Amino acid sequence: MFFRMRLLAPILILAVLLQSCSEYQKVLKNEEVKPKYDLAQKFYEEGDMKRANRLFEQIAPKYVGKPQGERVMFFLADTYFKRKDFNTAGYQYERFVKSYPKSEKVAEASFYGAKSYFELSPRHSLDQTDTDKALAKLQNFINAYPDSEYFDEANAMAKELTTKKERKAYEIAKQFNKIGEFDFTFLTPAVSAFDNFISDFPGSIYREDAMYYRFESASQYALNSFQALQRPRLKEAKEYYATLKKQFPETKYAEKADKLLEKVNEELEGFQQLTEAK
Repeated sequence: MFFRMRLLAPILILAVLLQSCSEYQKVLKNEEVKPKYDLAQKFYEEGDMKRANRLFEQIAPKYVGKPQGERVMFFLADTYFKRKDFNTAGYQYERFVKSYPKSEKVAEASFYGAKSYFELSPRHSLDQTDTDKALAKLQNFINAYPDSEYFDEANAMAKELTTKKERKAYEIAKQFNKIGEFDFTFLTPAVSAFDNFISDFPGSIYREDAMYYRFESASQYALNSFQALQRPRLKEAKEYYATLKKQFPETKYAEKADKLLEKVNEELEGFQQLTEAK
């Protein structure tokens, strides 16, 4: 009896699946909207997002302006999201919010619309257009729904994306600094890039690093300049050192920064001796 049941179980499961597929194909080809709506909702509740999505796609235009239209449009967007089609999900959530601004689902749709763009955000080394879009959407959500159950998650995602943008900006500046080891003309754009970074991301985890490498870039640029241009550039480098030490008195770069400052001071003392000799 036990072995017979073991043999029958797969057959019964297969029969149920075949019946389900047959029902789905029949309803899919049917022109009537109500059976599609009922079956789409059934598939949605069962977690079959692929078939639910196909049916919701078919019936969504038919429900525009009708009481069930709000429900259909939200489920359509949600099935795209759960199928990981984040491009389409983001677009459909936006459509929902514009179409039903007073819906009780509008906050949820706004959040998942922003989360769709968050999922599209690439790694930091690539173009960050989708990251910018996601940040804007998340910030709009955070501002509009401070009491939402999704508020903390939205904040965490926004922080993650901001850190990603910071890292990209920091590494661009760092690349200029690195190339400057072989071609000191790249040290000027390095200083500018670190300046912009420090200004644009005041609370960044890379702030200390940016301040040190700005000082290093400025110092190396000054030390490699023509003598006639060195003095003001050396003084500017010293200002960057002072800013680093003021904001990070116990900086992890203290040893490297102090050694570099010694070279800067030696050059400045040389200029002072020349001036006194005259």
